[in-house]
Amino acid sequence: MSVIEMRGIKREYRMESRSSSKTKNKGAEAVVVRALRGLDFSANEGEFVSVMGPSGSGKSTLMNILGCLDKPSAGSYTLDGIETSSSDSNTFAYIRNRKIGFVFQSFNLLARTTALENVELPLFYRRPEKKDILKSAYARKERAVKTLQEVGLADRIDHFPSQLSGGQQQRVAIARAMVNDPAFILADEPTGNLDTGMSLEIMGLFQQLNDTGKTIIMVTHEPELAAYTKRIITLRDGKLVSDKPVTERRNAFQDLARWKNDNVLIADKNKGAGDT
Repeated sequence: MSVIEMRGIKREYRMESRSSSKTKNKGAEAVVVRALRGLDFSANEGEFVSVMGPSGSGKSTLMNILGCLDKPSAGSYTLDGIETSSSDSNTFAYIRNRKIGFVFQSFNLLARTTALENVELPLFYRRPEKKDILKSAYARKERAVKTLQEVGLADRIDHFPSQLSGGQQQRVAIARAMVNDPAFILADEPTGNLDTGMSLEIMGLFQQLNDTGKTIIMVTHEPELAAYTKRIITLRDGKLVSDKPVTERRNAFQDLARWKNDNVLIADKNKGAGDT
């Protein structure tokens, strides 16, 4: 089943430039920046796709359109059966709340609220529907607690972000992204602020979520991280130039175990050298 269907997506920005000495009598000229140039992209339920490309390739623009933070200048984008290109602001807000789970590089947690309250937040903005099981405060809290348990933070629900490690903060952010059971998770450089060990933990969690059927789209510039996904698309100059499956997919938790073992050996070696 297709979760994302993009056809002929273009995004152009018109910018006014100051007139040059040759054209100063003609006024300012409009400069058109073509960020995306007729891009076709689709993702089925249960896929794990990494989006790569050099700076200026269109990754951020694609992410903004995928996340319904921006509209294309031309083309169609259907998300979980909803055609978004002509949607109004209310429909966009509904889609962002119910259909997309956002995970950012900088976590974007509210500093003065607990892990539980951060995860509950999207549920407060959930548009009430008939027979919605999450109408009551008790049901919302129960859902948030369960989601935190799923990311391994059952014993941290009352902690504030400042009391959590970077990896734990990102787990809270992932729980917040998952709590409304979105059609897909959109992750923008999710390990950019984490060290190697924490990065592997987060990629392992993403792989676990994907194994349960969750669709994940991850923007990254690191080939090492893309190797944990199932498919890599590459952008250049606003065009999709490559779309390939990951044939030798790595297991993040296995790599994490090896990394921990290597670091223990190095620590033991250094300790032994110090003793002598």
